[in-house]
Amino acid sequence: MDTPKEIRRRDVLASAGAVFTTSLFTGRVKGANDRVAVGYIGLGAMGSGNVGYGMQVPEIQVATLCDVYQPALEKNEAAAKKKGHSPKLVKDFREVIADKSLDAVCISTPDHWHAYMTVEACKAGKDVYVEKPACTYIEEGQKMVQAARKYNRIVQAGTMQRSGGYFLKAKEIVKSGALGDVTFLHAYQSGSTGKHRFGSPADEPPPTDLDWDMWLGPAPKVAFNPNRWGVHDAGHPYGSGFPTFRYFWDYAGGAMTDWGVHLVDPMHQCFDEVMPVSISAQGDKFYVDDNCETPDTMLATFRYPKYLMSYESRTCNPMPLFDFGQGAGTVIGGTQGTLFVNRSKCQFVPVKGDQQIWEKDPQMSAMNVPHWKNWIACVKSREKPMSEIETCVRSSTTCLLGNLAMRHKTLLDWDEAAWTVKQDAVKPFVKAKYRAPWKLEV
Repeated sequence: MDTPKEIRRRDVLASAGAVFTTSLFTGRVKGANDRVAVGYIGLGAMGSGNVGYGMQVPEIQVATLCDVYQPALEKNEAAAKKKGHSPKLVKDFREVIADKSLDAVCISTPDHWHAYMTVEACKAGKDVYVEKPACTYIEEGQKMVQAARKYNRIVQAGTMQRSGGYFLKAKEIVKSGALGDVTFLHAYQSGSTGKHRFGSPADEPPPTDLDWDMWLGPAPKVAFNPNRWGVHDAGHPYGSGFPTFRYFWDYAGGAMTDWGVHLVDPMHQCFDEVMPVSISAQGDKFYVDDNCETPDTMLATFRYPKYLMSYESRTCNPMPLFDFGQGAGTVIGGTQGTLFVNRSKCQFVPVKGDQQIWEKDPQMSAMNVPHWKNWIACVKSREKPMSEIETCVRSSTTCLLGNLAMRHKTLLDWDEAAWTVKQDAVKPFVKAKYRAPWKLEV
């Protein structure tokens, strides 16, 4: 018989409404031959990639493109037209959400916009593909799940590894029991960056073809800074070629919510989305000297009911860990063997017997297009998608807890029933803080 604790783990987030079933009928189920009209909001590095992945799914019509930066609109319009699409161009995402001709939206904005746009899209009756991390505040994630349940929407998160062959193989091995009893897991990424990395450019007027105030949205009003924006075009005079907004607390959570979500998520996928019960972490900018805010080095420990998980982020040292020869990955250790998985490899090393390695397989390496195909199939069937929003909220929340433990220099205890921490001093930082007039309301 299941214990009360095991039953609670299978419940949806606190106050999230009706439990997600395998089939959600809304009266808008499309036939197998109907195309799904998608509006794309946010056309930077991830958004441009998602436009490309979506166009590889024949059932998708790229109906609308939206961005606050005019060159991004023009670049993606040209790409869409080459594939036979004729999208409408808009700069205000609210036009996309209000457009009744659209069936679904893809949200690839900076992280601080994910929750608001997802909730509003659900309220407007649209299905959603939203990039990871799901949110920047823990409360936001809870409301995203509530909105998906209340309005019966299919919400797929951009944790696309769940659709990848290596990760599905890892889950198969864990579920088979081949690892024995598992007590320790480790997620890590390593790399090397220059001392001054992205530099420390001064604040300045925003480019004339960028709506900076709308880019900020619910985040605090601040002067434009090239690194806060982090344009995605390496040829642009402001651009580094990488979205550097990820390294400012107002918009994201640094490596912990960038890489960390992808590294923690396979563990949650393999172990049925169980959340940690306590979290501790330390980190800082020990080496990098630029105007970004998040740490260049971090170590976090998560205690789960049946095992420990550690997360390690090294951006100043590229040395891979263990014997797997990889600069990033997820390791699961049990009494009968060790499992390693990342985007290019799945390796099982048993205590006794020969190891098994799956790698250099294009079919198993494919993630993004299969993930998009899964979403569109579920939009039509109303079945639960591979990365249904609650799964990403759980992985994102785990990483946000790591950041909170580090920033507040305290051990945190997680209260899943209340979907918050038990430490009163930290509870206010779980709540979303939006600049007027933006309000997150389900």
